[in-house]
Amino acid sequence: MNIYKSLNEITKYIDENLEEKINYEDLAKFLGVNVYTMQRLFTMLTNISLAEYIRKRRLSNAGFDLYEGKEKIIDIALKYQYENATSFSRAFEKFHGIKPSLVNKETKLKNFPRITFNEDINVTTELDYEIITMEEINLYGISIKTNNAKIRTDAPTFFQEVQKKYLNKYGDINYGMTTYDMEREETQKYYCLYDKKIDEFEHIKIPSSKWLRFRINSQDAKDIQEITCKFYEEFLPSTKYNLKEIPELEYYHDNITDFLVAIY
Repeated sequence: MNIYKSLNEITKYIDENLEEKINYEDLAKFLGVNVYTMQRLFTMLTNISLAEYIRKRRLSNAGFDLYEGKEKIIDIALKYQYENATSFSRAFEKFHGIKPSLVNKETKLKNFPRITFNEDINVTTELDYEIITMEEINLYGISIKTNNAKIRTDAPTFFQEVQKKYLNKYGDINYGMTTYDMEREETQKYYCLYDKKIDEFEHIKIPSSKWLRFRINSQDAKDIQEITCKFYEEFLPSTKYNLKEIPELEYYHDNITDFLVAIY
C-alpha cells in the first residue's frame, strides 16, 4: 500500500464532502487502520490536526461563496456544517480577519488549499523494534500544558526543571509521557513520572497492553525526538499497526531510552 496515495484519497474525499458531515471511520478505511491511528498519522505528517484541516478548508470555500454573493450567510453556514450564523461568523472572522457580512468584491480573503502528498516518496530508514507486553503500571508525576508547536522545547525544558528540583528527594525521573486532547490530535500535556508512590503528585495508571519498543542509546532530547519523528513519518505509515488510545511513553533507564507505543 502506498500510504501517501491513500492520504491523497483522504484529502480528495474531504474536499468532495465539505458540505456533508464527514465520518472519520470512512477516512480511516482508506488507510486500513483505526480512527485513532489515522488521526495521529494525519497530524504528524501535515502538522495540522484533521479537525482543523477540515475547518480551514470549509472556511476557505465559504469565503469564495460569500465573494460570489449568491447565497445568504445563514445558508452558507448551514452548508458547511455550522449550527447557526453566529458560530459561523465567529469562525469566519477568526480565519479571514473580516466579518462575513462585510465581504464584497474588493475583499481580500484567505485561501487554505487542499493538502496533497508526494506519492513517489520512498522510505529507506530501518528502525529496530520489539513487540512486548507490559502489565499495568502505576506512575506518579507532574505535568506542564503544551501544544504541537511547543512540545519539542517544552518537554526537555520541563524535564530538566523537574529533575533538578526533585532529584535529591525522589531520584531520577523514570518516564516521560505526552497526552492529547479529546479529539486525540492536539498535544495537551507533557508529564514527568516516577514509578514510586508520591502522594503530592498525580497518580497515572497505564493499563496492561502490547507495546512497540524502540530502544534509543541515549537520553538526549534531540535523539528521542528524532526517533519519534521517524516513527510517525516513516515507520507507522509503512506498517499495519493500530495504535491504542494510550499515550506514548519514554522509559529512561541505564543511560538509554525506550520509546514505547501501545498497539492492538
